[in-house]
Amino acid sequence: MSKSTKGIDRRTTLKGFGLAAAGALLPAVGSSEATAQAAGRVVVGTWGGDYARLLSKNVEEPFLKPKGFEVVQDQASDAPRRAKMVAERRLPRGTTDIQGLSAAQMFEMDAAGVAEPIDYSKLKNAANIIPIARYPFGVGHIISGKVVVYNPKLVTPAPTGYKDCFDPKYGNKLGFIDIQYQFVMLAAGLAGAGDMTSLEKGKELLLAAKRAGARIYPTNEAFAQALKTEEISIGMMWRARAVQWQNAGIPVDSIAPSEGTMAYVSGFLIPKNAPNKAAAYAYMDAMLEKGAQENFAIDMGFNPTVTTASVAPELQKRIGFTEEENKKMKDLDYDFLAKNDAAMKEWWDKVFKA
Repeated sequence: MSKSTKGIDRRTTLKGFGLAAAGALLPAVGSSEATAQAAGRVVVGTWGGDYARLLSKNVEEPFLKPKGFEVVQDQASDAPRRAKMVAERRLPRGTTDIQGLSAAQMFEMDAAGVAEPIDYSKLKNAANIIPIARYPFGVGHIISGKVVVYNPKLVTPAPTGYKDCFDPKYGNKLGFIDIQYQFVMLAAGLAGAGDMTSLEKGKELLLAAKRAGARIYPTNEAFAQALKTEEISIGMMWRARAVQWQNAGIPVDSIAPSEGTMAYVSGFLIPKNAPNKAAAYAYMDAMLEKGAQENFAIDMGFNPTVTTASVAPELQKRIGFTEEENKKMKDLDYDFLAKNDAAMKEWWDKVFKA
């Protein structure tokens, strides 16, 4: 997040890090639903798969349902959920109470005028949130970094930075992930010019890699399968996901890039027309509980966003970053992304993928 948006300086931001399908619209709220809300109903927009399952296991079941909350997950990928929020913004009551999105997507929804400003006085865990996970319009749930991933048997010596992910010498053993085009292009800017916003220099590196035979995979899972079969040997991924792959037996190591690791924050915002904002704040508090955060570190490999969470040293070594690496951690310029995303996607689709 740019300084002007977050209102905190970079040193403070990075110091905190080392701690610790559009679906069918939900039915309109009627008298029976009003009764359910009075009992504590909360409708959660979230991705499906493991994340939804782990929200239920680590947040909803232990912290919300015992208090009488009825939790309903509205599962879909983020693009249709964001589109639905925008489509519903003129309605007095939306269909969800809280939405799970990346930090960049939360910024986009705030710019679209659909995100409720966060009243941190309503969160009992507010004082424990690390600075990089505090936004005016959302709260970070989990955090990791974009690292270089590689097969140690096939890549020697080990890579040192993002620049290795664009080196033509790897030919068709280099892989990129289609859905992560933003991070790939920002990393190329860092590698080529030392600046994430240097898109033109980054495009030069990407086109050189393409000419050498670099492969593009549609999803994270397809990229992982290619690593497993040794179709590719090097690329980029969140460290948390790399740890999950290691746990699944895929031969992969990771390094924090010398240019500085780009941070990835995923969290939740509250739509301005959320039917039950009190329940949304209760959900946010539950996701920030020490136990919930610690279990997400174990189950998913993401770092906690609260200072109260404790991660076992061996696990922290695998999912976290050294003090020096944390000092070089780079939060994204979300304002730049919001203004340039359409042009970036057009170039990626029409030039790089063509």
